[in-house]
Amino acid sequence: MKKSFLYIVMLCCFVSASAQDQKKVKVSGSVQSDMLVPMRDDAIGAEKTEDFQTNTYGEIMLQSKYVDAGLRVEYLQHPLPGFEKDFKGWGVPNFWVKGRYKNTELTLGTFYEQFGLGLVLRTYEERSLGIDNSILGARLVTRPVKGVTVKALSGRQRRYWSWNKGLVSGADAELNINEWIPALRNHGTELMVGGSWVNKYEKQEDIFVDPTHKLNLPKFVNAWDVRASLNNGPWSVLAEYAQKTQDPSFDNQYNYEKGSAAVLSGSYSNKGLSVLLQAKRSENMSFRSRHSMIGTSSFINHLPAFTQEQTYALAALYPYATQLAGGEWAWQAEVGYNFKRKTKLGGKYGMNVKLNFSHVRWEGETFYQDIDVQLTRKLSSSVKLTLMYMNQRYNMTVVEGHGGMVRSNIFITDAKFQLSKKTALRTELQYLSTPDDKGDWLYGLLEFSLAPNWMFTASDLYNVGETNIHYYHGDVTFSTSGHRVQLGFGRTRAGYNCSGGVCRYVPASRGFTLSYNYTF
Repeated sequence: MKKSFLYIVMLCCFVSASAQDQKKVKVSGSVQSDMLVPMRDDAIGAEKTEDFQTNTYGEIMLQSKYVDAGLRVEYLQHPLPGFEKDFKGWGVPNFWVKGRYKNTELTLGTFYEQFGLGLVLRTYEERSLGIDNSILGARLVTRPVKGVTVKALSGRQRRYWSWNKGLVSGADAELNINEWIPALRNHGTELMVGGSWVNKYEKQEDIFVDPTHKLNLPKFVNAWDVRASLNNGPWSVLAEYAQKTQDPSFDNQYNYEKGSAAVLSGSYSNKGLSVLLQAKRSENMSFRSRHSMIGTSSFINHLPAFTQEQTYALAALYPYATQLAGGEWAWQAEVGYNFKRKTKLGGKYGMNVKLNFSHVRWEGETFYQDIDVQLTRKLSSSVKLTLMYMNQRYNMTVVEGHGGMVRSNIFITDAKFQLSKKTALRTELQYLSTPDDKGDWLYGLLEFSLAPNWMFTASDLYNVGETNIHYYHGDVTFSTSGHRVQLGFGRTRAGYNCSGGVCRYVPASRGFTLSYNYTF
């Protein structure tokens, strides 16, 4: 990967040369560095393996009228807790050049792509989870006629500091039918139909079920999907169905069953009322670029969890991870309503109420369920209050492999006080009650902001059920002209960090933290 640096430099020079006639090249980029000076803490099980740890990323992109190019440098030679082993290293893993002419676009190098909802293909980066499953190869996007978009791609998928030997290829087409039918456009109706195909080619691996019997693994695995969406005014409906041929892997204990997934989603939003209803059924849809891979890397596709992304600490203490290898039924419903100002329920400033329900199960067993209600109301011109209650069932055995069902009730109060035009104070008080796992938890937070530059935060996560341990943390943040610096000290609890149904285990840690972000 380090040799690719010279290659991308030549590509960037080419971009500059191609823009001479325009006498204009736009340069943009970013730097992100998260650092930790770790300390040993036997009370929480934190170890000191190194004196300094950091995950650092630097990106630069050059844009011209017809050609763009970019690269990303990553330094994880001494990675943060939870990023050890395969994450360790440094280099230039992402580099690309993109050419555009009329309705056609060609990318060479590394790229990210998603077909539909991602049931058969989604490559993306999520640094907090250590995910970067980009593809190194070529991608063509063309719009041959109005309302039609066609994509084709082929390449090898990234796995940490190398690329898997298997070849991932695919094609996708979307047709916006309303572009061809004036009657639909006149009534504000958007109708889209689409379809995708993805093929994985992988040479035979030597995987034995016993000392004398080797598995005969398919060299080619094909996946396809069809989808349609309809939007009219406040209404929206989406349906997508995908299938995958035999794909024995570590995830499914090397069985030869086919895979499938189906999603149906509908929403309505108008005059303060919003409604979301969606359902998903998936079975045996783990799709990787290598049969024997484990962990969060090397996934070609992605299945959304259909559970609400929680931002409050205790509501997110037991996050759900999508079960790809077996199967699951998932349902989610959400209703929100804004009570108008100067009404009996809305009061002087109005009020918002939101109710959410999520349920995931398979073959009669509940994997996850939550019911939560959230109320947000402005009490005065300077005070805003949010109250939330959540009832949760989390099957720890299914998600983590041990622990049984964790049943909990969570209570949250979030209050913001606008002290002056430039100063504000936000407070959180949270309580999680459960007879299971480690018992009850308390969480408190104070956040003082001094616009436009400073923010001071102090928080404490306290286990009152079993360990009586405080996970305290304090931060000072300064922001100006594209720069953001955050200095902190405290403890981090061991647990799972999740996003979109994908999770990574984070070990306990204690020490000084420093984060720096810059965009230009």
